Amino acid sequence: MTSHLPNRAGRLPHPTARHRLVVLVALGGLAASGCVTEKKMQTYVEDRVTPVETRVDGVESQVEANQTRIDEQQEQLADVSETAREAYERAVEAGKLAEGKLLYERTLSDADVRFGLESSSLSDGAHGALDAFAAELKQQGVPVYIEIQGHTDSTGSDDYNMELGQQRADAVRQYLNREHALPLHRMNVVSYGESKPVADNTDREGRGQNRRVVLVVLQ
Repeated sequence: MTSHLPNRAGRLPHPTARHRLVVLVALGGLAASGCVTEKKMQTYVEDRVTPVETRVDGVESQVEANQTRIDEQQEQLADVSETAREAYERAVEAGKLAEGKLLYERTLSDADVRFGLESSSLSDGAHGALDAFAAELKQQGVPVYIEIQGHTDSTGSDDYNMELGQQRADAVRQYLNREHALPLHRMNVVSYGESKPVADNTDREGRGQNRRVVLVVLQ
């Protein structure tokens, strides 16, 4: 069994350092016997060790780049809503993201969308808000993946509100595809029903805030 002795600091030598040491020891014996010249020995060592060092440096650079990317993602996710983080995790698990970035989230409140009571129909105000959203995406000019989240107030049963949230999110998805040619396979629909309120459902204003659609834009 092969074993490596630690250096004085208690750590194993760098792999390229071990590689260079083995080559030097082997060639040292040959040089002492007169089989190779010192110049040939140096050339031999450089030809074999330099490519190894280059590969190791490349791996270390990639590891550092990956860690930087992970740190940036974690910092970004800390600043968004819980449902946006969940959207990001779903998209990653499904392999939908090219770069694994959460770009931003956009909330269309009842003031923007004006969903009627127990209705999933889009108003003219909703059309205008979605037109502006689509225009912004086209101006950015980068392929994105969008999760459309439907939310309701607490009026009605849990099952009914879950279905209603789904219908509202579906209505948004169909509009963006029909009017702005956003690909259906680049949009996912999720309903949270009444489970993620942002305001108190006991008054009219709070219920209006809870009736909303959230667009999470990922890349």
